Amino acid sequence: MKNVMATLILVSGGFLFNTTEKQPKIEPQVEKTIVSPGKIQVALLLDTSNSMDGLIDQAKSRLWNIVNTLTTLKYEGKTPDIEISLYEYGNSGLSRSSNYIRQVTPLTTDLDLISEKLFALRTNGGEEYCGAVIQEASQKLEWHGDRKSMKLIYIAGNEPFNQGSINYKEAIADARRKDIYINTIHCGSYEEGVRGFWKDGADVGEGKYFHIDSNAKVQYIVTPYDEQITKCNTRLNDTYIGYGSQGTQKKASQVREDSNAQSISGANYAERAVSKSKEVYKNDTWDLVDKAKSNPKAIDVLKKDDLPKELQNKTKEELKILIDKKTKERDAIQKEMAELAKKRQAYIEAESKKTKSQDDLGNAITVSIHSLAKTKGYKVVN
Repeated sequence: MKNVMATLILVSGGFLFNTTEKQPKIEPQVEKTIVSPGKIQVALLLDTSNSMDGLIDQAKSRLWNIVNTLTTLKYEGKTPDIEISLYEYGNSGLSRSSNYIRQVTPLTTDLDLISEKLFALRTNGGEEYCGAVIQEASQKLEWHGDRKSMKLIYIAGNEPFNQGSINYKEAIADARRKDIYINTIHCGSYEEGVRGFWKDGADVGEGKYFHIDSNAKVQYIVTPYDEQITKCNTRLNDTYIGYGSQGTQKKASQVREDSNAQSISGANYAERAVSKSKEVYKNDTWDLVDKAKSNPKAIDVLKKDDLPKELQNKTKEELKILIDKKTKERDAIQKEMAELAKKRQAYIEAESKKTKSQDDLGNAITVSIHSLAKTKGYKVVN
C-alpha cells in the first residue's frame, strides 16, 4: 500500500487536508498589465475684467485648435481622455467674498459645454487675484491621481500677479504637490509681465511664461479643405440620436456651438468640425450611438419615454438596426474627415513657414502642451 502524505492545515477554525501526491501542477498565473493612458486635464483661468474682451475673443477663437492639439497626444499608443475646466476671475459682477472668482465648469469631457460657457462670458471691472484663483482651481477640481496624467493650469490676465491676500507662491507650491503645472499668459509686454511676477509664477509652477497682445485678432489660414470638412460636419450631425432628459437640448446645443464657431470664422468652424471627428468628442450621456459604443446592452434597458417621439413606436430590434446604421455612417464620415484634416494640417504648416507666427492664447498653449508632453512620456501623433 502506497504511503500518502497529508498536511493538516488550520484554516479559520476548521481543518483542511492537503494530500501532496497526485495533486495537479498549478502553473503560476501571470497577470496581464493593462496600461492606462491616463488623462489630460486642462484648467483655463481667464481674467474677465473690463480690459479683457480681446482675451475672451481669442479663447473663443482658439478653443477647438487647443482641443485638436491635445488630441494629437498619445501615451504608449493610446489616446487619453481629455477634460477641460473653465474659471473666470477679476469680474466685479462676482462675489467679493469669493475673491471675484467663479468656477464656470468643472473638469469635463463635454466639449460643447465648454464652448457654450465660453461664449457666454462677459467682462466687467474688478480685482484680479491670481493666487486665489490658482488655489481655488487646484483644490476644488477633481484632479487625476495617476502620475502619467498631464495636469495643466493656464492663467491669463494683465494685472500684477501678486495681488490679493493669498500668496501666489504658496498656492502654486500646493498645486505642484499634486503634479499640476502652472503656465502663465500675460496680456502685455514681456518686460511688464516680468515686473508683474507673471514669469515668476510660471517659474515656480515649472510651466511656461508667455506674453501676448490680447487685443490682436487671431490670424487664420484658410485651406482648400475647409469647405469639404464643413459639408462632412453637416452629415455628421445627422448621425446623432438624442435620448433621455438631455437629448433634445444637447442636440440643439451641438448645432448652436457649430454656429458659434462659424461666427468667428470659417476656419474656426473647420477646427471645431475636426474636433468632432476625434475619439475625444464623446456624447454618450445624450446620444444613442455613443451610448451603444460604450455599453452595447444599454439599448435593452432603455425606456420608451427616453426616446424621441418619432422613435417611441419602434421595437428594440428596429432601434438597434437604426443605431447600427447611424454608427456605420458616422464611422465613415469621421474617417473621411480625418483624411481631410491631415491634408488641412499639412497645408497650414506649409503656409505657416511663410509668415511670422502669431503670439496669441492658442499658440501659447500649443507650445507649452508639446513641451510638457515630452517630459511626461507622451508622443505627438498627427
